[in-house]
Amino acid sequence: MTSAQIIDGKAIARAIREEIKAEVDALRKRGAVPGLAVILVGEDPASQVYVRQKGKACEQAGIYSITENLPADIAEAELLEKIAEFNANPRYHVILIQLPLPAHINAQKVIEAVDPGKDVDCFHPENVGRLVIGQPRFLPATPSGILELLKRSGNRPEGKHVVVVGRSNIVGKPLANLLLQKTIEANALVTVVHSAAKDIGRFTRQAEILVAAIGRPRYIKADMVKSGVVVIDVGVNRVEADTPRGYRLVGDVDFDAVAEKARAITPVPGGVGPMTIAMLLKNTLTAFRLNEGI
Repeated sequence: MTSAQIIDGKAIARAIREEIKAEVDALRKRGAVPGLAVILVGEDPASQVYVRQKGKACEQAGIYSITENLPADIAEAELLEKIAEFNANPRYHVILIQLPLPAHINAQKVIEAVDPGKDVDCFHPENVGRLVIGQPRFLPATPSGILELLKRSGNRPEGKHVVVVGRSNIVGKPLANLLLQKTIEANALVTVVHSAAKDIGRFTRQAEILVAAIGRPRYIKADMVKSGVVVIDVGVNRVEADTPRGYRLVGDVDFDAVAEKARAITPVPGGVGPMTIAMLLKNTLTAFRLNEGI
């Protein structure tokens, strides 16, 4: 049995959501209600599940939300018109475009159509640029959730060597930029390693904090980390298993083996995942305040 600290994302996310609910309750007493609009194109099962989770989380927090379900064959121009309607509607302080979009739609064009002041996913180029220069409007949900996990578990990254495995626009790149900022929450020494490296282990063995976001089940083995490392596993991968569903979820880290060497580690599920929606709610509250001048 491992002696590593298990970083409980469920418990930390629950605490954050309770904090947000208290703030929203105070706003509602003043007649002010944050509003969120989700646009879901098509019937992708995973997207539908995630959108339902968002809606439920908003309801529990007291945030008003709607989901605009659009057909998979919707014309790009019609989708852009719908986004323009939500941009102009002051009832909604946040607009989320659930990805992926159907192949006939230019996803980047859609992302850039969202008002940057309502883009809490931080995908719009303006928000990406603000993040890079240290003047973010919002903090992207999963990366900021990782910082919260580190802070609230007593594993602050300041002055530590953090190795991020993966360079996606959703996790790897924004997380690296967040960690580099000269703030008490970050101020880390950051290495980003990805598939172009001939020997990823050469870099991961240097990490005091290792973030795995490469999308490969159990890729990070025990011989790829040093003793005492703090491991944040972002991966969510399905592998065949003798279960009623025929599969189980595992991370990008070989949990059992790596946990024997780690000082602290997040589980999958129950680690980073719950934090994403919690931080989305936090961003919605931030967007409300920015848009309402509160």
